Amino acid sequence: MKIEKRNTGVDVWIYRWREYRHDGTSTYRKKIVGPVSELRTKAAAQKAVEGLELDINATISTVPVSHTVAELVSHYKQVELDSGRHTARAQQTYRHNLDDIIVPEWGSHRLQDVKPIAVERWLGKMSYAPATKTKVKGVFGTLFRHGMRYQWVATNPIALVRCSSKRVTAPDILTSTEIRGILGELSEPARTITLLAAVTGMRRGELFGLKWEDLDFQKRTIHIVRSLVDQIEGKPKTEASRKPLPMSSDLAAAITSWREQTDFAKPGDWVFASPVSFGKLPYWPDMLLRRHILPAAKRLGIQKRIGWHTFRRTAATLLMSSGSSVKTTQELMRHATADITLELYAQAVTEDKRDAQNALAALIAGQTIPPMQGAEIGVSA
Repeated sequence: MKIEKRNTGVDVWIYRWREYRHDGTSTYRKKIVGPVSELRTKAAAQKAVEGLELDINATISTVPVSHTVAELVSHYKQVELDSGRHTARAQQTYRHNLDDIIVPEWGSHRLQDVKPIAVERWLGKMSYAPATKTKVKGVFGTLFRHGMRYQWVATNPIALVRCSSKRVTAPDILTSTEIRGILGELSEPARTITLLAAVTGMRRGELFGLKWEDLDFQKRTIHIVRSLVDQIEGKPKTEASRKPLPMSSDLAAAITSWREQTDFAKPGDWVFASPVSFGKLPYWPDMLLRRHILPAAKRLGIQKRIGWHTFRRTAATLLMSSGSSVKTTQELMRHATADITLELYAQAVTEDKRDAQNALAALIAGQTIPPMQGAEIGVSA
């Protein structure tokens, strides 16, 4: 907003704006707001131009179309990822997808040059698992929605990209017998943390983010206060993740026994504090997995792929197969919806399928249907 002096006539207030063309170039436009004799102050002129701004923005493009994907990524990381609104794990995932996957391929592309079919074909050629491809697509889509919010781009081409998230192979699930066997092979603290993972289905970051003050032994309750990712403390994954968990008697006894053994048993100490860091940090999850849990499984001849999330999937599956309702399993797993529990986690074990088929065959044959034997989920401490 500025005053333009006229050689003839009265001085006027001028409103100027930049208008972008489809080829990425731009030009300045201007429009007379009114004479200075009537709009005596800049505030008065600004008030008069409010309606004019809405009209201009509705009829012309004020979006610079020459920005690149790399520039949008940089802006997104500065405004969103550095804001503290995301968990440490979410930040890590987004930065990996943006910096290591999206920018190397698309960073130099102008935003308007990113087309749905090209992205779809690129995803199709990637060697990642379907779930990973879906995650990459989701991050890419979030990036473009950010661009739309800041008017860097008018549409989100990723919304039109097709990408299947169907698994190629089903994840492995442990049986209760296999879990007992692994526990029998482990020493502390690997034994207690594996038992905790198997019984509660807690996520890796939640397991290693526990402090003694989070455990209420009187009420037998575990409070999920934080999640630890790469030794960085953050909030739990979702609102549902923050719900407390029950602590069974056997589990409480095992954790109490571990507390009597550790040198770091004060309320503010980590439950699985590492003596290497003098208790200032917990053990590294991957270290315990590689050095203790996986060798224990190998000694038992267990050929399944095992990670920390295996215990979470196993807990959901064994809860369902033992007769727990979908609602109960959902709440114990702290899933936002029952669909997540049913579609992504709980898998029917072979024995349950056989029992169900035997019951159906007996029903067709007109025989008495024997009661189904649920899979055992109890794990002795």
